Amino acid sequence: MAASPDNQMNSVTARQEAGLRELIQYVSVNSPFYKQLFKRHAIDPAGIRTVEDLKKIPVTEKDDLQKRESDFLCVPVSKIAEYTSTSGTLGSPVTIALTAKDLERLAYNEYGSFTCADGSKDDIYQLMLTLDRQFMAGIAYYSGIRKIGAGIIRLGPGVPALQWETIQRLKPTAIVAVPSFILKLIAFARQNGIDINSTSVKKAVCIGENIRNTDFSLNILGRKITEAWDIKLYSTYASTEMQTAFTECGQGKGGHYQPELVIVELLDENNEQVGPNTPGEVTITTLGVEGMPLLRYKTGDICMYDDAPCACGRTTLRLTSLMGRKKQMIKFKGTTLYPPALFDLLNEREEIVDFVVEVYSDEIGLDQVLLYIIPADNTEECDHSIRAYLQARLRVSPQIKYVTPEEIHKLQFNEASRKVVKFIDRRSPEVGKSA
Repeated sequence: MAASPDNQMNSVTARQEAGLRELIQYVSVNSPFYKQLFKRHAIDPAGIRTVEDLKKIPVTEKDDLQKRESDFLCVPVSKIAEYTSTSGTLGSPVTIALTAKDLERLAYNEYGSFTCADGSKDDIYQLMLTLDRQFMAGIAYYSGIRKIGAGIIRLGPGVPALQWETIQRLKPTAIVAVPSFILKLIAFARQNGIDINSTSVKKAVCIGENIRNTDFSLNILGRKITEAWDIKLYSTYASTEMQTAFTECGQGKGGHYQPELVIVELLDENNEQVGPNTPGEVTITTLGVEGMPLLRYKTGDICMYDDAPCACGRTTLRLTSLMGRKKQMIKFKGTTLYPPALFDLLNEREEIVDFVVEVYSDEIGLDQVLLYIIPADNTEECDHSIRAYLQARLRVSPQIKYVTPEEIHKLQFNEASRKVVKFIDRRSPEVGKSA
């Protein structure tokens, strides 16, 4: 007989709290940062026994990790097996050191993620992403797929011609890719007479960009892909610091929580837990991490959650797509914008082939928005259509600069970036932070 939802939740809570007590004891002995934090706030580690007790611990900010990275390390250098780093989207990159045990945990995390996304040993995954440059996700995907026992084609990002040649030759059943790149694959196939719906690829694990709205319906990007390609899409959300992923099942109703790996809170401006379907900052406490564990770490990412049981049978909460990053919020002429919402608007128009969004401060410190756009054609009619659409949807008029494919490529693929750059933030002294 299957366990009732209440019994399942009680079991999850018990396991989490056992992991939490182990974590608190571990960092109180091994983490210079948390030893100092506990002392400064007179926190008795023995008094942190339940998830509710976490509220007694102050949150850890991204700035703490950027400024005091080495103080989070809980093991000697000789025990570090892999050095990874954050992308630096919201400031300087942070090195995250992993032990051999952490690498096993990472593989277990992605094993859970890919099996949630209907993966099996009979699949062959073509990895269309960076596997070097200290990119944790690359090694995580590889390790998780190996743990499933599925086949792997490590092709890397870009080069649609090579991607299609490999698909036709090796016949993968699934791809792991950035959604906007999947659109480029579709465009290349159309231009070169490739019947994409007769190929072996039946599903895509989508990374780095939203394919859904917060109500779990497909957004413009997701719809453009599925209207052209009869393929099943699975959305993911993760960060390097949490060393854990939230991945959709076949129901497509949000990223599933892996509670044995992380405790998640969604907090408001006062660091209080928000309710379901309410925006909050994703805040995580890692479980089972040996090298650089984190307590109540605020990721800067704004999401909502749904705690109703999923039709797939899982009863833990699910996260919506990323609404935006707290530090990337744009206040433009009285309108509040997050880059993902702006991306959705720009993806919607056939007149806009590709784009990069730049935000900067004017002489009195107000946010200004500049859109670099490749137009479908260089006519007054196309220009008028784009400007009228943006005015109607945003109620304000950003600056527009039309550029060539070569110019947009230079903006989107700078040497330091592991991801396609769609957003450039020039509002701080750290010029050129991008996402």
